[in-house]
Amino acid sequence: MSSSPRSPALLVHQYARNESWVVAAEGELDAETLAPLKQALEEAAAIREIVVFDASAVPFADSSTLNLLLQIHRRTTLRIAGAQPQLLRVLEITGADLALALFPNLTDACKAPAS
Repeated sequence: MSSSPRSPALLVHQYARNESWVVAAEGELDAETLAPLKQALEEAAAIREIVVFDASAVPFADSSTLNLLLQIHRRTTLRIAGAQPQLLRVLEITGADLALALFPNLTDACKAPAS
């Protein structure tokens, strides 16, 4: 009996850029891989005014990711930078693209004035 292939591990990096705190993820985001990103975003939201989620290296994200992003959005100013087509589609289908601040790239997300 073979098991289904597991998603590769998710890598999460954090750093300051301008007035923002960037949380960058690399890999697929689903219920099995989301924990490191969740921890990083929750910790950042507790102490940072502006949190930028760099999604440029995230080829796949499911509804658990959407739920997390909406939770963080309620706690702090959350900006999403460089979302790939699949994540953008999830955000559009659910209408979350109207609530969340989306930016085409990290540079734009980090230089936008605080709202």
